[in-house]
Amino acid sequence: MTRFIHDKFAKDYLEELLKNYGEVKPSEKVSGEIKEIDILFIPAQPQTSALEILGLLGRFAKFPMLLEVFRNAASADEICDCLIKLLEAKARIRRKAKVNNTTLQEENIPKLWVLTPTASTTILSSFNVNQKAGWLSGVYFLGDALRAAIVVIHQLPSTPETLWLRLLGRGTVQQRAIMELEALPSDNPFGERDARISLQPARKLENQSRIR
Repeated sequence: MTRFIHDKFAKDYLEELLKNYGEVKPSEKVSGEIKEIDILFIPAQPQTSALEILGLLGRFAKFPMLLEVFRNAASADEICDCLIKLLEAKARIRRKAKVNNTTLQEENIPKLWVLTPTASTTILSSFNVNQKAGWLSGVYFLGDALRAAIVVIHQLPSTPETLWLRLLGRGTVQQRAIMELEALPSDNPFGERDARISLQPARKLENQSRIR
């Protein structure tokens, strides 16, 4: 009951303070439009194969995750849209846990990874990001409560660990990743035939970039 009293007080109080300065809409309903997450991934339990082969992407995939992939540099508004999707997904999971009367474990809440080819210092600083020890350059974390990070693909080191993410880059970054993929040994699960299949869309994007 205290929570509801406080809720009403806060709305009335803020409305009174702000009404002379603009339009105040307490309890405004937000109409939900259909939003699509690029990739929602829930890891198998237990794992039947080693995620290490996917390098940095495999490290992301150890836990439930949302992947939002941008071909061009993500704008601040686009990153905010990704955060909205994350928060909505989190709220849905919490509601489900409440209905089922189960405890929601932190590791079961998806993490958001925004994959963008480039990002300006201005964009990154506007989200107050930080780099954590033990993580590669190019991975920028938002506040812990948000469970989100911005991955700047063109800042990732050119190592086997980042190959699968660099394929989502642009220009020379993607071209180099394609050459590395082609050079994978035949005993690599993603070598030869699978590599050629993976290269088809990547080469198409590469050619489009060259035309532009």
